[in-house]
Amino acid sequence: MTRCIALSGGVGGAKLALGLSKILTPDELLIVANTGDDFEHLGLTICPDIDTLLYTLAGIANPDTGWGRADESWETMKTLKAIGGETWFRLGDRDLALHLTRTQQLASGETLSDTVAGLAKSLGLEHPIIPMSDQPVRTMVRTDMGELPFQEYFVKNQCLPKVSGFQFAGVTDAEPNPRLMDALNDPRLEAIIFCPSNPFISIDPILAIPGLREALKACSASVVAVSPIIGGKALKGPAAKMLLEMGFDTTSAAIAEYYGDLLHGFVIDSRDKSLANDLQTKRRHVLVTNTVMRSIEDRVVLARETLAIAERT
Repeated sequence: MTRCIALSGGVGGAKLALGLSKILTPDELLIVANTGDDFEHLGLTICPDIDTLLYTLAGIANPDTGWGRADESWETMKTLKAIGGETWFRLGDRDLALHLTRTQQLASGETLSDTVAGLAKSLGLEHPIIPMSDQPVRTMVRTDMGELPFQEYFVKNQCLPKVSGFQFAGVTDAEPNPRLMDALNDPRLEAIIFCPSNPFISIDPILAIPGLREALKACSASVVAVSPIIGGKALKGPAAKMLLEMGFDTTSAAIAEYYGDLLHGFVIDSRDKSLANDLQTKRRHVLVTNTVMRSIEDRVVLARETLAIAERT
């Protein structure tokens, strides 16, 4: 029985997903990864958010960056640079093995779900991580430099262009992962958690898949989001910058308003407790707590508290 579905982007989302995995069994937790960040590079299919989840739950993520593998080496990138190849998106030597395997498997006809399941098994993971869809969806960022594929905006241009909006190429032809739909239709489902990931580029691509918003609204489970904004800033990534450039306040309240009536509960950091009363008056259950996950204990506590507020809504 799936008790909880967690929708996740990269680093921040993976931290909470790890916390949830420590208190829920593999049968109780389904982790759904954003694939809008995926792209093809050097002939390889790269899935940054999926891989961050895999590495984080396997305990081999780089502790300094939150993405990539720990104890990585970079000889391939050094050689690539020496021969004039593209090095703006850095791929570690160990990380490359995963991309090579996935690309080969996809070319042989396996679905993305199949490849993720195989990689998870090889890393010793039991909790299921699934892509939001087996069809490719690619986030495109509208900027003052024109429309850019997400990784070119995020990595190649270091988030410097001014953002005015997004589109998700291929989303109209995408279908939600069947395993996700099965879980949403399970009357025993208790909680759907939007992990503390960027709403525009990590959660929205998932919600944009045809039929998914309607399925979320129709199911009986409580939907709870954890804000990625703390004290007006994002701990990781360009969420605060995007909010400002698109005309929103850089606050947790803006995140709650953006998700709108999808939410039954909302989790904010203690530094934003002054926002709680206003959020409560808008018929949302609000939890004020520590949302900075520096340690595994922080992740477990936040996961437990987030599940608890879902049970109360």
